[in-house]
Amino acid sequence: MNRRSIPLWATLACAAAIGMPGAQAQTKQYAGVTLNVMTFTGPQIAEPLQRRGKEFEAATGAKVNVITVPYSDLYQKLLTDWSTGTNSIDAAILAPQWMPDYVGFLEDLSPRVKADAKLREDDVAPFFREFSQKYGGKTYTVTLDGDFHIAYYRSDVLAKLGKKPPQTWDEYLDIAKAAHGKDFGDGKPIVGSCIAKKRGAQSFWMITSVAGAFLQAKGTSEGAFFDPATMKPLVNNEAFARALEIYKETGKYGPPNEINMDVGDTRTLFVSGGCALTVDWGDIGPLAVDPKASKVVDKVGALMLPGTSKVLDRASGKLAACDATRCPHAVNGVNRAPFAAFGGWSGAINAKAKPQAKDAAYALFSYMSQPEQSNVDVTVGATGFNPYRQSQFKDMGPWKKAGMSDKAAKDYLTAIQDSLNSPNMVLDLRIPFNQRYQQVALDTAMARFLAGELDVKGTMKNIEDTWNELNDELGKAKQQAAYKASIGAK
Repeated sequence: MNRRSIPLWATLACAAAIGMPGAQAQTKQYAGVTLNVMTFTGPQIAEPLQRRGKEFEAATGAKVNVITVPYSDLYQKLLTDWSTGTNSIDAAILAPQWMPDYVGFLEDLSPRVKADAKLREDDVAPFFREFSQKYGGKTYTVTLDGDFHIAYYRSDVLAKLGKKPPQTWDEYLDIAKAAHGKDFGDGKPIVGSCIAKKRGAQSFWMITSVAGAFLQAKGTSEGAFFDPATMKPLVNNEAFARALEIYKETGKYGPPNEINMDVGDTRTLFVSGGCALTVDWGDIGPLAVDPKASKVVDKVGALMLPGTSKVLDRASGKLAACDATRCPHAVNGVNRAPFAAFGGWSGAINAKAKPQAKDAAYALFSYMSQPEQSNVDVTVGATGFNPYRQSQFKDMGPWKKAGMSDKAAKDYLTAIQDSLNSPNMVLDLRIPFNQRYQQVALDTAMARFLAGELDVKGTMKNIEDTWNELNDELGKAKQQAAYKASIGAK
């Protein structure tokens, strides 16, 4: 889309959203301001930023330069630019879990958000409002996306197999095995499961989605990465061992090159009708009803991540059966622990940016997050933006307009809402240098495990040793305090 192709309604809407009298105002509010905004390469987040950025340019006179880098480089590129004083980047759409490392370089947005009636902050789901946006009680980001993992299944495949949606990981494996290699009517055999396991991309999140229910049963404040009372890593015990076994077994029913597949690859395979089960963020819901790309329109169900009837006994390191004391949030004896992987892409502003650039950056992020824009963007699978406003779970209009049937919309939104409302949500690791714990140490160990270089015991010991070394290097007491604060542990 070039500037001249922007429809008048979009320009007027943007002008109204940021408080301008109209698109025909002779002096545009941010004329002469150049705004450098960084995010990662690919359409998922860059697309809505580029599209809404053009609308913002037309309405305000600002020039929005969208700078993209590979996801694996984004964390370090931003940190280097801001920490060395280069400050060539005015703002970014980034992971809120990185805030412990960035907070010293970010603008406190609390007063702006408080005064911004158009942002409709009361409509943002409490989890994102309190976790994704805040650090130390102050608001540093504007939520643009809601992220946590859910499971998807082919409802037509399960019906033909006589199976119900998987409530446990054992049931997930049972369905994957039963479906794998069978033709369900389109002349091509499908795989039972497709999960993104590419090194440097998704595997470190995916294993936590499997392990979470085995490790955390008493609510978010119990934690799933470390024991908050001791800072002992929860990665060398029977529960994590079982999660590793399950994770590897899913590969038996997956595509041959699964360990090299990124999430874009598995999404394409699933919506093209190539697999029966997958784990992903909310993106598949809208993608599955896109008639141009999907062969599974109205054949997809969604639900909270599967769980387990046995969880970790932290005193012994053994698996123990759920009961009312051990698993207070279990339903029908199954403990479920949805995982807030990543936490949702959010807009943040460099505290050292020029005043006018800060103003323009906040106005851009506010415009993108306001219901009028975000209610549309979360229904478009190509954006990578998922629901995060409470109104987005109540108003079926945008979802139907996007092509979802009543049943598809209800299944999809119920899975997300059930996860969002769960008292046993696993929060993504949010301590200083979390990138080294997850994207380096955990990801490397998982890649070696999936490649057969490490067995279960070797993998667990590798992660435990590396995490303990990081705790010692960075200051165990400091890291423990940050971890306890992030999950609300006393």
